[in-house]
Amino acid sequence: MRTLFSSEHEQFREQVRRFCEREIKPHYRDWEKAGHSPREFWRKAGEHGMLCTTIPTEYGGPGGDFLHACVVTEEMVRVGANLGIPVHSDMVSPYLLHYGSEALKQKFLPRLCAGEIIGSIGMTEPGTGSDLKNIRTHAVRDGDDYVINGQKVWITNGFNCGVVLVACKTDPAAGAKGVSLIAVEEGTPGFSRSQPMDKIGLKAQDTAELFFDNVRVPASNLLGEEGRGFVYLMQQLAQERLVIAMRSTATLEHQLEQTIRYTTDRKVFGNPIIGFQNSKFKLAEAKAYITMLRSYVDQLAAQHVATPGGITSEQAAMAKLVSTEIMNRYLDEFLQLHGGYGYSAEYEIGRAWVDARVSRIAGGASEVLKDIISRNL
Repeated sequence: MRTLFSSEHEQFREQVRRFCEREIKPHYRDWEKAGHSPREFWRKAGEHGMLCTTIPTEYGGPGGDFLHACVVTEEMVRVGANLGIPVHSDMVSPYLLHYGSEALKQKFLPRLCAGEIIGSIGMTEPGTGSDLKNIRTHAVRDGDDYVINGQKVWITNGFNCGVVLVACKTDPAAGAKGVSLIAVEEGTPGFSRSQPMDKIGLKAQDTAELFFDNVRVPASNLLGEEGRGFVYLMQQLAQERLVIAMRSTATLEHQLEQTIRYTTDRKVFGNPIIGFQNSKFKLAEAKAYITMLRSYVDQLAAQHVATPGGITSEQAAMAKLVSTEIMNRYLDEFLQLHGGYGYSAEYEIGRAWVDARVSRIAGGASEVLKDIISRNL
């Protein structure tokens, strides 16, 4: 039995579950074909309190905590959906809440909470992934404005975004200390984006390239202090990685349940697949690992909520590393147990398997996480 969630969280879960069954599940395959979800869906999600769950009511949010965000993540897993809600709700809105001026909070947070605009964050570039201190997109101060030039790639919600928080160099010679975060709105002259990128997985989670050609924005769109962007990114990465770990664990639990059901019903040579020793042992091993993983991830989630400043970067790195590696390993085993049907996009396991692969890259590649962990050996 999990003890992480209160009765209030579980009531919220029922509300989210009904919404996912009604508003996501019947339409998700169409969104995969389109490469993005419609903006009307985001407005409905906002109306039902599913977005930006940690934002206080004074800024139009539900006033919940990180565990409400975990509930949304887990319930989306139940319907096999991978959308950009965690980026919108658990990355963009916290950056604005923690580092934005009062004017920026009032301008953007109520609209993000309502789903009127969709939030994105622009970090990765064609030549720079995890090495953020070497980004080339730059912003030059010109009077009361910044003028931004550069390019971003693999940006979640990039196609739909109404506001993007752009990581850029305001002092190119200062390395990490020259990185700043600046908000750019949709429709700003010189700001454009590509059509949704053609990925092998996460088909409904729109991903796009962003282009900045002499984009002029008010200097007041700067988040926090100039040159502190890298610090802000590092402070928020722990929560991002914990969200990924929560999703990975929930995916494993759900797909284990689905695989047990399938192998119980499906017969080979007159016997249920689960009756063969190979099948039983693979499922038993998966259950043991998943159960242990769940215990650790829930412990970190509870600590993240209870501790000022949340969990450490090392704890988050360990959670993401182990959960994503285990997820990719066992989803492959589950697909094998489904036989040919596992390779069909009509079955959840096939889509979950291909969607999972990027988890070992996005949010910090496994090799980068190992380097973080190794610093404290």
